[in-house]
Formats: sequence, C-alpha cells, structure tokens
Amino acid sequence: MIDTTMNRPTVVILPLTDPERESLWMLPGYMEGIRQEGGFPVMLPLITSREEARKAVELCDGILLTGGQDVSPSLYGEQILFPNVEISEERDKGETLLLEEALQRDIPVLGICRGIQFLNAYLGGTLYQDIPSQHPSRVIHNQGKPYDAPSHRVSLCGEGGLKDLLEKEEIMVNSLHHQGIKDLSEKLVPMAISPDGIVEAALMEGKRFVWAVQWHPEFMIPGDEDSRKIFARFVSECGKMTQG
Repeated sequence: MIDTTMNRPTVVILPLTDPERESLWMLPGYMEGIRQEGGFPVMLPLITSREEARKAVELCDGILLTGGQDVSPSLYGEQILFPNVEISEERDKGETLLLEEALQRDIPVLGICRGIQFLNAYLGGTLYQDIPSQHPSRVIHNQGKPYDAPSHRVSLCGEGGLKDLLEKEEIMVNSLHHQGIKDLSEKLVPMAISPDGIVEAALMEGKRFVWAVQWHPEFMIPGDEDSRKIFARFVSECGKMTQG
C-alpha cells in the first residue's frame, strides 16, 4: 500500500451509464478497491471531446476502464448480430478519445470486463458478440448473483503479469459477461485463459502499465487476496506518476 503521508495518486474512473434513467452511476467496489490501496478515486463525466480527454489525463495518475454496455461491433468492423447486444455510442466515443490520450502519455490503465473488451477492440482485436451463440461451452461466463462468488478457473500465463504478481498457475474468478475476446490484438499479450480458450486477462507490452481482466475483482476484494493484489499493483503504478 502507498504511504498515506505521501501524495495519493488520483485515479479517474469511467462512469457507468443508465439510459433509461438518463444518469451516470458507479459501483462502490471500483472506488473502494482504489481507496483501500492508497489511491484517490474520481468518477469522470462522459468524455465528449478531445479537449476533455486531454484535461482528464492531465489531472490524473491512472485510468480505470469499467464494465457496462457492450462494445459496439463497429469498432472491430462488424454489424450487430444478436438482439442482446446493447451498446453505448457515447461511451465508445469518449473512451476512444481518453484511451488514445492515456496511451500517448503512458499513464497506467486498468480495464475490467468491458474494459478488456474495449481495449482489445481499440487495439485492433475482435470480440465474440455473444459467447453462448458463437463459442458455446460448459464454462459459466455469465453467472448472476452472488457476484462475489467465483464461477470458473483461469490459467495464468506469460511473464511480468498476473502469474508473477499472484505467484500461482491458476485462480478462480467470477464472471458476468456475454461478450469476450475472439481475436486478441497483436499489441496485447495474454495473462489468463479460461478452460474454453477465451483470453481473460491481457497486458500491453512497451507501456508503463496497461493491464485488463475480464472478471470483476471489484466485487471480490472483501474476501479475495488476489483481487486486492490487482488493485494494489495498479495503484502502486499510479503512485509512481506522482513521484515523477
């Protein structure tokens, strides 16, 4: 944990949206995961311009890409194929601008659920628009409640990522998604793979810290040390920004 006597790194969190209520909202686990490791979480508005994206990046030490609506298939050159694909063009547009600025300035980025899907699509990868329809298996990818209970295992792989951080060959994760990575971007390296072959975590080499996971550590942090370690590593990398 970062020493609380030092400047706490500011981590901006992308908002969740509720079109029916015309509102922005936030799950407390995202904020608590950052706060308990010494960071200061701030929820952003929806980004609407490059100027706003630059301002947001200037004000923060790291960015958390949250879950939520499906990534538009237009980002990876496809049309919507299934009626359960629910997109947010506002989020796609704003997060594209923000991620572009973040990668240019090389600030830490952590993606969760939609976050890994968006990162992969932004970097040239593709997605399964609906896993049960396009990649059926016995793995439970959309478990329902309770959200903090693990539903399947993932195998950890590669060097310098989750396998080294957690010092394990595999972990149990929760799973709340119907889309997932189909073709991994050439700019990403897998860190975890589900039993049915879907990449569940990845990192971007050549950057200070760009990690993303398909599961939801923000729900599991109260009782799961592995989830806390993910947030701790992210906040630690953000803290290095405050130290110059």
